[in-house]
Amino acid sequence: MQWSSLVGIVFATSMLGLTCVALPMHLFDWLVALFCATAVVIQLLSTFLAAFRCSPLFSLSRPACDFTPPVTILRPLRGLDAYDKLTLRSGFTLDYPDYELIFCCEDANDPALHLVRDLIAAHPEISARVLIGPDKTTANPKLNNVIKGWEAASHDWVILADCNVLMPSDYIQRLLEGWRGDTGVLCSPPVGCMPKGIWAEVECAFLNTYQLRWQYAADSVGLGFAQGKTMLWRRSQLDQAGGIRALGEEIAEDAAATKIVRRQGLRVRLVDRPFGQPLGHRSRAQVWNRQVRWARLRRATFPTVFIPELLSSSLLPILAGAYTADNAGLSPTYALLILMVLWFGSEAALAKVSGWHLTPTSPVAWALRDLMLPVLWIAAWSGDSFSWRGNELHLTRTTEA
Repeated sequence: MQWSSLVGIVFATSMLGLTCVALPMHLFDWLVALFCATAVVIQLLSTFLAAFRCSPLFSLSRPACDFTPPVTILRPLRGLDAYDKLTLRSGFTLDYPDYELIFCCEDANDPALHLVRDLIAAHPEISARVLIGPDKTTANPKLNNVIKGWEAASHDWVILADCNVLMPSDYIQRLLEGWRGDTGVLCSPPVGCMPKGIWAEVECAFLNTYQLRWQYAADSVGLGFAQGKTMLWRRSQLDQAGGIRALGEEIAEDAAATKIVRRQGLRVRLVDRPFGQPLGHRSRAQVWNRQVRWARLRRATFPTVFIPELLSSSLLPILAGAYTADNAGLSPTYALLILMVLWFGSEAALAKVSGWHLTPTSPVAWALRDLMLPVLWIAAWSGDSFSWRGNELHLTRTTEA
């Protein structure tokens, strides 16, 4: 951890607090009220933008894409998770005329290989193969795993898809529908589905009505960020920027993709109606470690975007609303309850119209998530390393000698 950075944050926060105390009280009260109102408006606006992009009610009214080029799908393998049989099998049942599947694995003894070979044997009508072998070109183990698949791909259109992506039958068509002339990469963030237990519900709360909402709101105003869960590329375009190894310039391939595409004068876009990721059981430690990892990656790769995340939780706006109501002679308890209903009600509406996971326990998961967000923000500054599938990674490393 860089303690100087943390000390700087604490000092800046303290100075901000002292500045607020030094303000005339009526001005401070107005600023608190303005913060609450602005946060609620942004919450509702981002919900509307995400719903417009993610709901079948809107997206199904758009014209279908009749562009069907041959496509290669690359899927990296490392170990077996609970729903991998379901998600890996989904790649063999796509309703698309011409595609190939390439599975990439570093270890010939990986337990996922037996499942994949059984699936290949059960679907001889699908062009599919397995490539095995290590590659240490970059500091990103996932990227290293798919380099051999990229080089062996038969087609110009290439999809990088994690093994836990649940592909619907129109998976490829929906990706191609989102491609425009100025697109450099088209992605799908994961929609959490099939959770088991409260901590899997919390992970859904992070993935769906929080991260997806913000990502689609940003994409709707032209500020899309790549997500490595599903990435559609034109190989010829990426090769002009140095090829797939260029994605190793950042520790996260999606962060590198965003920066490379923007340097090319192109746009990162997100698919309408993103694809599911079955979660199964999650422990508290698994959820926490995963969120800390992602927070540290965002902090390291896009710090100016990450810093405002401290204010993205409902906690501060709701407390600000209660404070404002009390100053106005109104009931702070009623104000708190009204703001909670408005805030979490908008998330429930987004999940409902988008067809995402929604149960009576969802509000509890949303509240737990929002209590975690400020702590996660602090934890993101408390270290530069993390563990991913048995690999110890460091944020300051990009490529290996």
